[in-house]
Amino acid sequence: MKKFRFFACLVFAFAFIISVSTVSFSEEKAKDGGKVLMMATTTSTDDTGLLDVLAKNLKKDTGIELRWTAVGTGKALQMGRDCNVDIVLTHDPEAENKFVADGAGINKTEMMYNDFIIVGPKNDPAGIKKKTVSEAMKLIMDKKAVFASRGDKSGTHMLEQRLWKAAGLPVPEKEAWYMQTGQGMITTITIAAEKGGYTITDRGTFIKYESTLKGKPGAVILVEKDKILLNQYSAIEVNPAKCPKARNDLAKAYIDWMKSPKTQKAIGNFKLLGKPLFTPNAKK
Repeated sequence: MKKFRFFACLVFAFAFIISVSTVSFSEEKAKDGGKVLMMATTTSTDDTGLLDVLAKNLKKDTGIELRWTAVGTGKALQMGRDCNVDIVLTHDPEAENKFVADGAGINKTEMMYNDFIIVGPKNDPAGIKKKTVSEAMKLIMDKKAVFASRGDKSGTHMLEQRLWKAAGLPVPEKEAWYMQTGQGMITTITIAAEKGGYTITDRGTFIKYESTLKGKPGAVILVEKDKILLNQYSAIEVNPAKCPKARNDLAKAYIDWMKSPKTQKAIGNFKLLGKPLFTPNAKK
């Protein structure tokens, strides 16, 4: 009986501690107004380290705590549709426009850009160096050169599919030389490099990849600076009419902060290996 009473006392004490902790957490959250902004974004903004820098500045300037999930653009937009986040930061204009047209998002705002590049082995077995994008895609297919695709409906994956079609080619999903990794960008670059193959990546993530290998990567830039390779990033508020619990007030504040001259300058000054990863272009 004494053992039972002792156990009961322990359970009561544990429950009391949890309840006090919960109340304290709730009170603490109430003190800062619960200023937590949930965002779904792409792997490139996360992998490069840009979000870590911006999140610290955001907290300091506004008191808003930014929490994010980094996935492909397709999944990020779906998280917005499912009301799991307050805002999205993505890089697939076609998918974003549909997201807004469907009423899932409002106030799409361009924030920054970089560009896509085609990378591959230094010995370039398909001979694509300095070719146009369409010429490069045709050569890769003709040579049946190993190509690593994200295969995850990310912004990069959707761009890649458009490039095959723009070259007048079918997407080679069933070809043995065409690998769908289902992984993030740095992992996909690494797989391509290990297999002596090619892939498409945004420049910012490739610079991050270079930096992890101390400037001696297993893949190099072979095709770049084509108009079709522009990579625009935009923020979109999740529509509060569709998602009543979305913190639209914080989403709006975040967009205003991202558009500010101070933050735009910080984005432009964010560099690795002395190279800028993004170019700010938010309109005032």
